[in-house]
Amino acid sequence: MPLITSLARWLPFLSWPRPDARMLRGEFMAGITVGLMLVPQGVAYAALAGMPLITGIYASLVPALVAVLFSASTRLGVGPTALTSLLIGASLTGMAEPGSAHWVALAAWMAILSGLLQLVMGMARFGWLLNLVTSPVLSGFTQAAAILILGSQLASLLGLRSNWGALVSTPSPGLFDLTAAAFGLGSLVLLVLARRWRPGFPAAMVIVGAAGALSWAMGYADAGGAVLGALPSGLPAPYWPGSLPWDSFAALIMPVLVVTLVSFLETASSAKVESQRSGEPWNENQDLIGQGLAKISSGLCGSFATSASFSRSAINLYAGAQSGWATVFSIALVLVVLLWLTPALYHVPQSVLAAVVVTAVTSLIKPRALLEVWRISQVEALIAGVTFALTLATAPRMYWGVLVGLLMNLSHFLYQRLHPRIIEVGLHPDGSLRDRHLWALPPLAPRLLALRMDAELDFASASALERWVIDHLAAHPETLHLCLMAQPINRIDVTGVETFASLCARIQGRGGTVHVSGLKLPAEEVLRHAALLGPGSRVALYRTDADALRALQPLATPEHQGLTDGPPGQPAQ
Repeated sequence: MPLITSLARWLPFLSWPRPDARMLRGEFMAGITVGLMLVPQGVAYAALAGMPLITGIYASLVPALVAVLFSASTRLGVGPTALTSLLIGASLTGMAEPGSAHWVALAAWMAILSGLLQLVMGMARFGWLLNLVTSPVLSGFTQAAAILILGSQLASLLGLRSNWGALVSTPSPGLFDLTAAAFGLGSLVLLVLARRWRPGFPAAMVIVGAAGALSWAMGYADAGGAVLGALPSGLPAPYWPGSLPWDSFAALIMPVLVVTLVSFLETASSAKVESQRSGEPWNENQDLIGQGLAKISSGLCGSFATSASFSRSAINLYAGAQSGWATVFSIALVLVVLLWLTPALYHVPQSVLAAVVVTAVTSLIKPRALLEVWRISQVEALIAGVTFALTLATAPRMYWGVLVGLLMNLSHFLYQRLHPRIIEVGLHPDGSLRDRHLWALPPLAPRLLALRMDAELDFASASALERWVIDHLAAHPETLHLCLMAQPINRIDVTGVETFASLCARIQGRGGTVHVSGLKLPAEEVLRHAALLGPGSRVALYRTDADALRALQPLATPEHQGLTDGPPGQPAQ
């Protein structure tokens, strides 16, 4: 048993529950429901990525199996997703012809490189890097990407035979295939209604099948209509994309980084929901390993990068999946389609696939999200807006939007760290210590500066604290004593130690004393190691603010206002 437990850390499938007949029935129904969604979405997302349509089914088979075996989150719907597919198609635009052998090789390299990066990050326990991406950045990027996806599918959805430029210059109903438009718009309406009324029903597969049957009965393909056409049957063969020239490799670096980031954020959004349902902590590092291996396997099957689909994961949970066995059943359905049912997809109109994509991405568009962010933080709303605008403006190199958003977010974070909140405190009538200037409170003592900094005392905040104290001493030369309410200070680094020593020297040079209240043990130990606390330091240390206030009371009396020879009371030990 200890050996199995140890192995389960790296091979999570070993900890799956042992199935019984009742459990397998529930897992079978959940898996088939997701599998029926996976096939049409896989084909549609392959078209979005500019890949041969069959590769969308390939990406739903082996990568999904690898992901469920090696990921900690076993109920995620792994396979092609709209955002990742759009990034692939946009990133490779101009580098090769969509659907060509060179395009497929580049997409396979993107999957392999992105997978290797995620695998290394997971093994090195770098899942914490996910925290660098805030919700406003992700929201701005995903909503802009959703709009780009809608724009890319609109022509196919409406049956436009030419491009938009020709339609604007010479508008004519003859530029539209009205039959294709009827298939596309009709399917879109049915998919939206099904999602609203029966979210767990595999409407996509039913509608795609019905549209294919109707197209066959009408002879739509024989009349020149745009249909999926022939798809190869059988399992994917092992694939190696060949060597990659340096200029092509360099051109893939930025897209690979963004695909890695965005796909793992997609995984995180689904995994956190599963974690809340199960009550178990999310193991992001193991999911990085599983998703990385899935991408590598996808590239080695001649397909494109996969990710966790939020919609399919939600359906999986909604359908009652309890473990990875549900995903095994959905993969089995994909396998059946690959082996025997691909000819049945021949007559499906391409406009129906466009409707599948449009329905999937409309849930990403949330106009009210930016307004909600604005009410909370105008700065973060601006970051989200810039990310949104740049993602649209830089398409097809849309990764600049998320990169600029990340840079702005990190800059905002650094600015806040460099400008911490520092206040002079006074005693409020309710007994609490508050900003004395905001609440018009008297100072704690006539020749005392009592302040609180709501930040760590480190390289980022130390200069702000020192400058604040120096400016106050210059404006109030009569000040002798400094009291630091240090409850918010969790950590002190070398720069903070030097700043604290400088302030002590400055105050003691005036003949006063430095008082420190509520210093936490880790920070206190750092100052003790630097010999800034203890006997002979002339620094008074108090465990609580109440202790500090009692010790500082003598400073408010006339006979003690000129005290210059040490702290009142005894420092806390």
